[in-house]
Amino acid sequence: MSSAITQAQAELVSFADPSDAAALQQLLELLYALGRRDLPLGRLFEGHVDALQIITRYAAPDLADAAVAAARRGATFGVWNAGLPGEPLRLAEDRLFGGKSYASGAGILSHALVTADTDAGPQLLLLDLALVPPTIDAEWWDVIGMARSQTHIVRWDGAPVDAAARIGAPQDYIREPWFSGGALRFVAVHAGGVAALFDQVRDHLNAASRAGDPHQRARLADLFGLADLAASAVRATATAWFDEPDATRLPRVAAARLQVADLAQRAILLAQEAVGLPGLFHAHPLSATLTDLMVYLRQPAPDAQRAKVGAAAAAGDLGPKL
Repeated sequence: MSSAITQAQAELVSFADPSDAAALQQLLELLYALGRRDLPLGRLFEGHVDALQIITRYAAPDLADAAVAAARRGATFGVWNAGLPGEPLRLAEDRLFGGKSYASGAGILSHALVTADTDAGPQLLLLDLALVPPTIDAEWWDVIGMARSQTHIVRWDGAPVDAAARIGAPQDYIREPWFSGGALRFVAVHAGGVAALFDQVRDHLNAASRAGDPHQRARLADLFGLADLAASAVRATATAWFDEPDATRLPRVAAARLQVADLAQRAILLAQEAVGLPGLFHAHPLSATLTDLMVYLRQPAPDAQRAKVGAAAAAGDLGPKL
């Protein structure tokens, strides 16, 4: 998986935040293509890009240059932010205590960007996992999909952390607009997953000589519509990102996340109806895409995203237009 991440990044010109609509569109197209090909790879690559964008944004220039150079040589990065209930990660006297949950790429990545609690607030730390290896609880990730993302619980118990590992100032991680706006990256991977459902249903129906059935044609037409709408939602949100203020563009990202998730749910049901039981056999490619997408869609705080969109709509900051 780590070599696949390195190969995918060869198409990126820069790890810095996209500076214009064309650069953002290029990044999202790459994430979309990876999601369409392999959702766990898309998930890990999105984290790799997220980590390097944050480092480039907040770290001292020499440290950021070193991280990017390491990535170009094959180092792989990720962001581990979810706190471990009852054992939050703490930085005390330059030592790490506690852990992280939902640590995707644990056992795969060479570097992790983590948030650790300090008296001044959450502090970003860049950890070389060969030097500061966590204890990995791999038994916890017993789910129906995204197993290959290696999303585990990690813990440290007094591991020493060099002062140079600090990235930026406390609270930098949650600074806007990139904290909320960055969600558009994983939404692009989700949209790629919806396209994968379309691809696999079409291929199955053609291989089984069932594409001529009028009911299957209708399902394939509907599936195309859902996949096309998902891609359109990502594209339109990316186009608006550089033209609108935060009051509009951030709820627009939340709206795209909700819309693509809804389209994906409908596509999952439609794909199962079209292919039937054969699509649930482990050997069938649709099986992995269905379960991977079902798991990956479960992003945190969906109700908060809906509330954000509703508040922007009520304030007149967000409204439909042609």
